[in-house]
Amino acid sequence: MKEVICICCPKGCHLNVDDENGYAVTGNGCARGVEYGKKELIAPTRVITSTVRINGAAYVRCPVKTSAPVPKGMISEIMKKLDDVLLTAPVSVGDVALANVCGLGIDILVTRNL
Repeated sequence: MKEVICICCPKGCHLNVDDENGYAVTGNGCARGVEYGKKELIAPTRVITSTVRINGAAYVRCPVKTSAPVPKGMISEIMKKLDDVLLTAPVSVGDVALANVCGLGIDILVTRNL
């Protein structure tokens, strides 16, 4: 039995996930908690938010995020890839800063107009 705090909403339910009994979930306040609890033990994912370097803008760093959740185990590798990114202003929200990061089919997107 594993305990997980659900992040699907601000309520933060304390889920108990029985990994020895088909990932049965208890403690959830809604159906989304069941799905989240199972996924968190089977294949956890996260959305990465970070910054990359940019030339010619009012700031030296540009905020970015992944276009979709990525496998939790790949966060370090993706962060290393972001170290090599250098954008040139102007950039707009939604522009692709890094396409198909680590071959996942997920892009790194700009989240601020600079």
